[in-house]
Amino acid sequence: MSFGKKKPDDDETKDEAAMSRQLRESALRVTAADLKLEASGARPHVWGVLMELAYPQAVASLVAFADGSTSLYISSGGGVIGAGEHKPVRDEAEKFLMTVQEHIGEFAPTDETPLPDTGRVRFYVRTFAATLTAEADEKLLGNRLHKLSPVYMAGHAVITQMRLISERRDEA
Repeated sequence: MSFGKKKPDDDETKDEAAMSRQLRESALRVTAADLKLEASGARPHVWGVLMELAYPQAVASLVAFADGSTSLYISSGGGVIGAGEHKPVRDEAEKFLMTVQEHIGEFAPTDETPLPDTGRVRFYVRTFAATLTAEADEKLLGNRLHKLSPVYMAGHAVITQMRLISERRDEA
């Protein structure tokens, strides 16, 4: 995934970046009760996850919730909102949440939610009890050399479905 540089004096870019920050913050503040979510037998703890990938020009924040909501916010502005309306995205997002549930022990509680540094991936797991986090080098995750590689790969499967739907729409 690549991101073009935006002019810092461009008011539209500033507005889009501010909107992306607000959407990210909302995803980190919303509660399971707000979304009317309850624990399930298959996924007793996890109801949401953010996977943040840091690139030199921007951070991409993939957000998936158990209600099917799935979005991708770009810190410099833009992204995709409401991708969970498409069944292939929703299905991969559910697999992503399940993979996070399977690796729940790899995450630690947090009260802070900074963006990752370039080349790093940070996960924020929304559980019914707390927000958890973990961070790793993207190269290790991508080369399956980290214990959270399955979580990273599941997140990328969601992004792939989002991209495929976008491509199909562009071809139409």
